[in-house]
Amino acid sequence: MIVYHRAMDPLTGLLDGPRARGAFLLRSVLDPPYALRIEDRAPLTVVALVSGTAWLVPDDAAPATLRPGDVAVLRGPDGYLVADDPATPPQVVIHPGQRCTTLRGEPLAESMALGVRTWGTGPGGSTVLLTGTYQLPGEVSRRLLTALPPLLVVPADEWRSPLVPLLAQEVSRDAPGQAAVLDRLLDLLLIGALRTWFGRADAAPGWYRAAGDPVVGPALRLLANDPAQGWTVAALAAEVGVSRAVLARRFTELVGEPPMAYLTGWRLTLAADLLREPDATLGAVARRVGYASPYALSTAFRRVRGISPSQHRIGGGSAGGGSARGGRAGVLG
Repeated sequence: MIVYHRAMDPLTGLLDGPRARGAFLLRSVLDPPYALRIEDRAPLTVVALVSGTAWLVPDDAAPATLRPGDVAVLRGPDGYLVADDPATPPQVVIHPGQRCTTLRGEPLAESMALGVRTWGTGPGGSTVLLTGTYQLPGEVSRRLLTALPPLLVVPADEWRSPLVPLLAQEVSRDAPGQAAVLDRLLDLLLIGALRTWFGRADAAPGWYRAAGDPVVGPALRLLANDPAQGWTVAALAAEVGVSRAVLARRFTELVGEPPMAYLTGWRLTLAADLLREPDATLGAVARRVGYASPYALSTAFRRVRGISPSQHRIGGGSAGGGSARGGRAGVLG
């Protein structure tokens, strides 16, 4: 059960969203020269380098090189290249559903399978990559996706996390409950990397920097911790101890949107998570996030997200399906 409590800060609310459900996880063992063209259309991908070197070359961002221990986060659905060198021509294409082929469309899963969740050019390859993919938009909040650039890299020396070696150790194990273990490790790796990245002064979005502002910070915490309250700008300003005009101007300037627009986005983010709870009703979710009726929530949800709450629930609930998620690398075919 998802519980939103009074100690929540805006970053916690944002990072509470990732919920891998039978995520696609793969250990790639490669010898140069190699180049993989990724066209899986996934909304979010996490790449961690265990050994060797690798380049990530997104379609819509500058390329970046990875060193051992570095973690990269790529926002989809646009494609990208993983290669030993940006100039290496692509040899392999990863399609939606993690189907792997040559450039001519010939399947490669069988010929490149190296064991449980392991795949590559040979067991002694000098480059070892871990890739975790959130397959469906319902697994990652829209608010998080819109806060991220197409590619971000967190170098190993910025956070010295034990999660990369732990995930490397666990990814090729075939034990009871292993899929659940890997899902949670992927979530932790993503959350840890993003928390480090958001902490950079040059990377933090406006609302993150605004959390330390003496006027906007308390307002953000009030909205985050009590979204069901019938907030107005005037009521929020009274709680913070400033005029309505001062709060509205300062909030919009630092956060990038007015207080009530921010509140709408936050309520719908919470609703999207709560709707994935198996016993949640639309009416109960509406009350918890501050909508007077299921109809009001449904209308706002459809207007902002483009789908109905029931469509979102069905999509989020299917993330654990499919044949590829927990088994051997051969399922890439």
